[in-house]
Amino acid sequence: MAFFDRDQVRLYYEVHGEGYPILLIAPGGMRSAAAFWHRSEWNPIETLSAHFKVIAMDQRNAGQSSGPVTGEDGWHTYTDDQLALLDHLNVEQAHVLGGCIGGPYAFGLMRAAPARVSAAILQQSIGYDGTNRQLMYDMFDSWAEELKPEMPEVSDSEWRQFRGNMYDGDFDFNVGRDFVSQCPIPMLVLMGNDAYHPQSISRDIARLAPNATLVEEWKSDAASTVQTVIDFLKPFS
Repeated sequence: MAFFDRDQVRLYYEVHGEGYPILLIAPGGMRSAAAFWHRSEWNPIETLSAHFKVIAMDQRNAGQSSGPVTGEDGWHTYTDDQLALLDHLNVEQAHVLGGCIGGPYAFGLMRAAPARVSAAILQQSIGYDGTNRQLMYDMFDSWAEELKPEMPEVSDSEWRQFRGNMYDGDFDFNVGRDFVSQCPIPMLVLMGNDAYHPQSISRDIARLAPNATLVEEWKSDAASTVQTVIDFLKPFS
């Protein structure tokens, strides 16, 4: 519904509803865009906008957003975009709901600006379980191949460095176990259960984080999941 221009970056975003703000960081891997929520087991844009001001966004170079690429890019690049969008919307504090790649993105916000995140929903977060790194590389490469014709100035070595910055890490690929174990922000962890979203990552997040609650079964009953999320977020709104 709108665009926010920041230097050479153009971010597409939507705002739905009124009330306490919640920033949605969509699934889709490097293609994380608001439209992916319509394919999800439940759609927080539709179900939460009656209770909160829902802010949905396309990450840079996904959906309708765009921006430059360098070998220095990584998780912090996206964190800066997300915080800049909140600044643009005059949002001082918000809940964050991250699906898939949105899990590490949410942790990036919690590390960079903890006072601005009041509570977090982590829906089947991606993470490294010791076996799935190549899946993440392949997902990145597929996305990059689509962009390369439009970005001939970016060398192959820069693309590889960018990919490594995103997916060479351990655990959640971004902040690591030590940070999670010391992060006091309330979290609701909707468990993953496949190669991209390992069950072990969700369980470890819930075990390590001081104020985390794990929900194992959430995909089969959307109405119950929505109510669980609302009930969790309301006390922190």
